[in-house]
Amino acid sequence: MSRKVFINLPVTDLPAAKSFYVKLGFTINEQFTDDNASCVVISEHIHVMLLTHEFFAGFTPHAISDAHKATEVLVALSVDSREAVDEIVGRAREAGGQANGEPQDHGFMYAHSFMDLDGHIWEPVYMEEGAVE
Repeated sequence: MSRKVFINLPVTDLPAAKSFYVKLGFTINEQFTDDNASCVVISEHIHVMLLTHEFFAGFTPHAISDAHKATEVLVALSVDSREAVDEIVGRAREAGGQANGEPQDHGFMYAHSFMDLDGHIWEPVYMEEGAVE
């Protein structure tokens, strides 16, 4: 069975969050989008559900953390090249996000991270094929 990943993220401004992810080059699946949620398609098997705080709160008894103040998760996303790492971080900055630290060059692996509008940290990473066996 092929598995899919649905990452659920609370957002304070759903239209702004949708716009941010579209500016990164991703698409919105309108079939799973309404006033409470939006489905961002990262790839065939990876989707991000952007949920308003009110809607997100219905899925957990815990308080929603403020990702600008505390790190809740680091989401690493593989990309095809070192240039793609820099490109997506650049797009994120242009769309209102911010770079998170400096690029990390480990020779066989290159990564950099950015924070989206709500402080969620994404880390695009390129790893040379066959580097880890």
